[in-house]
Amino acid sequence: MTVTTGVQGITEADIAAYLANTPGFFERQAELLATIQLASPHGGRAVSLQERQMEMLRERIKGLERRIIDMIRAGHDNEALVGKMHRWTRAVMLARSTIMLGQVLVEELKHEFMIPMVALRLWGVAPSHAGLPWAQPVSDDLKTFASSLAAPYCGLNSGFEAAQWLATDGTPAQSIALIPLRLGTGTSECFGLLVLGSPDALRFQSDMGTEFLQHVGELASAAMARALADGV
Repeated sequence: MTVTTGVQGITEADIAAYLANTPGFFERQAELLATIQLASPHGGRAVSLQERQMEMLRERIKGLERRIIDMIRAGHDNEALVGKMHRWTRAVMLARSTIMLGQVLVEELKHEFMIPMVALRLWGVAPSHAGLPWAQPVSDDLKTFASSLAAPYCGLNSGFEAAQWLATDGTPAQSIALIPLRLGTGTSECFGLLVLGSPDALRFQSDMGTEFLQHVGELASAAMARALADGV
């Protein structure tokens, strides 16, 4: 609805358009700037037009400062995450034997990313590795479930079989992440499952992004693939 000023039908839009198209107006009417009073958003007191403009500018500067701080914080977080991933990958690559590989992968993952509970299971391993902790038998139902995961699962522990691998000290995992291990991508055959757990129900949530966990799964898959054939 158009708002009029009561002066010969002039509208606020007419005034705004005139001021926008007449940049010299306030230069010729400089004293007017000192007399215009506006309501301040801070307490409702009246302030001059110049002071109100300064308040708006300060608010914009504060908003930009917050965005810069957020960007810097995100950059530092990303840098720290890349460093952790690098150290974990290096430790896995330096594992001198397949026998030690699974233990190094699990322990370094816990250490670098401060994950309280980590477990690993593989199936179809070479006979020479069948007695290792990460090669213990799992049910056909679990193999089918792991194969059905197109992406890592994150959420509450609702009685998953794989969650039983985590409770080594009697403390159950409240939230878990299930990462399928595959030799390829997409729907390629699954040969194992990496399980992350926490007593904190909010650590692994159903709405969290899984891109990082996918990278972990790809690296773990590439590392543990050597256990599927006779070797070291």
